[in-house]
Amino acid sequence: MKKILLNTTIGLGIMVLAAQQVSAQSCAPRADVIKRLAKTYGETRRGIGIARRGAVMEVFASDQTGSWTIVVTLPEGVTCLIASGRSYETLAEALPPNA
Repeated sequence: MKKILLNTTIGLGIMVLAAQQVSAQSCAPRADVIKRLAKTYGETRRGIGIARRGAVMEVFASDQTGSWTIVVTLPEGVTCLIASGRSYETLAEALPPNA
């Protein structure tokens, strides 16, 4: 369990660092980003996590189109697009034995 938590924390930290280096064109106030994801892609929030320095990572996806987007919102309220793609699927996998 500790290993999974460590890997998740490292992954979120990398996302936050990437978000801080994303160009200003990929960042906007959170409300604007959420509206655009819903209106343009039909995406709703599917997951959330807290990263370093108070940043919030969220996953948005659409069941109809299969599109997905990962965003990071910084404490200042600016939300940056980190990654997007298609063929999103929700999984509920059990932990492997001896995890």
